[in-house]
Amino acid sequence: MSVLKKLASETATYGISTMLGRFLNYLLVALHTKLFEPEQIAAQGQLYAYAGLATVLYTFGMETAFFRFARQESDRKQYYNLILSAVIIVSIFFSGLLFIFADSAAAAIKYPESTSIVRMFAVIMAIDGIVSIPFARLRLEGKGKKFVIVRVTNILIMIFLNLFFLVVCKDVHAGKYLSFLKPLVDVIYDPFRAPDYIILANLIANLTFLWMLRQEFADFRFVFSKDLFKPVWVYAFPIMVMNMGGILNMLFDRAFIQFLLPENFYPGRTQKTAIGIYTQCYKLSIFMNLAIQSFKYAAEPFFFSKGEDKNAPPVFAKITKWFIIVCVLMWVGICLNLDLLAALFLKQKIYHEGLPIVPWLLAGYLFLGVYYNLATWFKLTDKTEFGTWLTLSGAFVTIATSFILVPLIGYLGFAIAFALSGFVMVAACYYFGQKYYPVPYDVVSALGYVGAGSLLIFVSTQVKIPDLWVAVPVHMLMFAIFAGCTFLIERKNIPFLKRT
Repeated sequence: MSVLKKLASETATYGISTMLGRFLNYLLVALHTKLFEPEQIAAQGQLYAYAGLATVLYTFGMETAFFRFARQESDRKQYYNLILSAVIIVSIFFSGLLFIFADSAAAAIKYPESTSIVRMFAVIMAIDGIVSIPFARLRLEGKGKKFVIVRVTNILIMIFLNLFFLVVCKDVHAGKYLSFLKPLVDVIYDPFRAPDYIILANLIANLTFLWMLRQEFADFRFVFSKDLFKPVWVYAFPIMVMNMGGILNMLFDRAFIQFLLPENFYPGRTQKTAIGIYTQCYKLSIFMNLAIQSFKYAAEPFFFSKGEDKNAPPVFAKITKWFIIVCVLMWVGICLNLDLLAALFLKQKIYHEGLPIVPWLLAGYLFLGVYYNLATWFKLTDKTEFGTWLTLSGAFVTIATSFILVPLIGYLGFAIAFALSGFVMVAACYYFGQKYYPVPYDVVSALGYVGAGSLLIFVSTQVKIPDLWVAVPVHMLMFAIFAGCTFLIERKNIPFLKRT
């Protein structure tokens, strides 16, 4: 099997199953937007953003460091024990502080009524940090099947608990059915705090990680060696800063929207209503993010394993070309069918006001995915300081552009800033990468597909078709033509149509 087919197979292992699980989880958006007004779930959306930022601090670059230092099977056990020990200490320390000072934290983010869910998030973040290393071990050992099973099971549990708390308990409490269970339900369910059960379901589901990964914890021994940890820390610190810049780039909007979006910017909408609309519409970009994350799960250990091969650069170039083609097809397909996706997932019309942000967010994730491909050069050459500066530059572009645009055009400014930041990072990473680790990327092809996709999306946004029954077939036909043209152009280069 060729290396491209092998990587595609591994990406499918992580990707198809992970995307299936996340898609099932995404069905909860329809439930949440049906049951709750935007302002009721604004805090939850923002706290997930803060949790994403915190996870970078909790893992502080140790996942990548584990891949780097545990490549040899003889070193794997000692570095697994060392790195997991460090992550446990940091996760418990930071979550402990957050749990104790939850009142102050909730007030600082302008949600003083949300102390209880801040404490739940403290536990969720600690678990996420700790299990990140066992998950990295599964990836390094090629146990993709178990990785996917654990992830999907976690999501299914969370879906079940959401339905249990938000539908079954709500109906039993209201006396619609199973009235004999009402006394028990009344103990665990408070209708006035219904949105909080979204986070409680996540917490309970996360606790199951500890059981499902018990084998990976069974042979763990808590150890710490200053001499052994020092080179790991030196390698990981720039990765941590880089990851912090990257996650800040992605989550800055939802973490700081309440500080940048002017009150009453949208007529008839409070700030919390606008935040709720933005955070729920943002979730329509999850499909591109999932594809990128799935690829990254498979590609990171793959790139490290092939980095010393003299034939690696042409292989990396082919991988990047096909990555861009697939992501552009996703970008076009989603943007052409936003009206259908909105009807399926954003049940209340008020949420549809935020749809113009989605094409920009998807473009931002597309560029970010390309950046992950190009970033291979500084990881393989141990020049991780370049990754730090590149990612911080991207974060700076996001933050600076957001400060300029959001007061002028509202939350659309966040989405434009994210896309611009991704493009800047790709351009800079390509420039420096060609100096230190030249790879023959097909730049003309990449610009051609991105440009053609942008033009088609722009045209579709300018021609409004109010009738969904007409719009969907038209947009599907447009996408089919675009995909067909792509196939005709690349038919001689498609790896799966070539003989091995």
